[in-house]
Amino acid sequence: MERIECTVIGAGVVGLSVARALAARGREVLVLEAAPAIGTGISARNSEVIHAGIYYPTGSLKARLCVAGREALYPYCEARGIAHRRCGKLIVASDAAQCAALQQLADKGAANGVNDLTWLDADAIRQREPALRAVAALHSPSTGIVDSHALMLSLLGDAQRDGAVLALKTPVLSGECTASGLQLQTPEMRIASRFVVNCAGLGAQALAHRFSGLPTAVIPPLHLAKGNYFALPGRTPFRHLIYPAPEAHGLGVHLTLDLAGQARFGPDVEWVEREDYTVDPQRAEAFYAAIRRYWPALPDGALQPAYAGIRPKPHAPDEASRDFIVAGEETHGIPGLVHLFGIESPGLTASLALGEYVAGHLLDDAPNPF
Repeated sequence: MERIECTVIGAGVVGLSVARALAARGREVLVLEAAPAIGTGISARNSEVIHAGIYYPTGSLKARLCVAGREALYPYCEARGIAHRRCGKLIVASDAAQCAALQQLADKGAANGVNDLTWLDADAIRQREPALRAVAALHSPSTGIVDSHALMLSLLGDAQRDGAVLALKTPVLSGECTASGLQLQTPEMRIASRFVVNCAGLGAQALAHRFSGLPTAVIPPLHLAKGNYFALPGRTPFRHLIYPAPEAHGLGVHLTLDLAGQARFGPDVEWVEREDYTVDPQRAEAFYAAIRRYWPALPDGALQPAYAGIRPKPHAPDEASRDFIVAGEETHGIPGLVHLFGIESPGLTASLALGEYVAGHLLDDAPNPF
């Protein structure tokens, strides 16, 4: 039996941030990752966007941690030389009917603490983005992009500097909640931990079901929302990220840029029953229709299948979106155990704040500013 004070399960951007926050507080930390490398799950298949915090219900964890995470992430990247760009975003109304939706976003953003949004009329839009067609837009200068893998390497380096240990290719087969504490079983060893944080992403619910002594009623369902991306080869005419008015369960087919200046479109929302990362080229037809609402000059045949990611939704397609779920002792009655469910966008942006939040949630001596 190995004895470790804190065990974090999952080495994606959130798990590494949690490990960093715990190690910075002088705790002994072990990170267990089933894959042969860090960040190969949800963290590797997203838009790499630094969100401002506009879209989420005021007072929700998503809203609070997105804003706090964004405010922490830019200086963190600057200090450590992590590639990023504060390129800004335009959220566009393609017709007058969508202006009311943008006003609602502006109001929600202001309530969430996003205080730098500005309105652009059609002339101002053309000056910034001549190829864009829209009657109005919200400009979010705090939105940007980041090299997510470099960010994860930096988080891991911080955690290891403070004594954390990473074990790759080490899946957690089961957990046991006993009167004397928490125990984990891996293929190679049994671990006793005072604190355990489940950051397993798409596998978080399945892992929670393998914890004996954990009430199954506290484990939310898992629904898989696949997001497909298409790439635009060659030069793009846009300098900003371009987002349409949001839609149910997603932010619409938007244009994002990578750090090399290449454009990609997505994600859409495709509800699936199992993990599948193939991109069906036939889905491009719907992409062309969506994109041409704000970029009519998109050439035929320009889009190429790129990649797909999957968002772990704790709600069904016909249900309202749910907040991040941080299930600690107050939820299930087991001291020292925290499960993270439904950590989707804006999880990357919120990662630094989420790590601090979980550490504060778990440790009595850690102040929780959120």
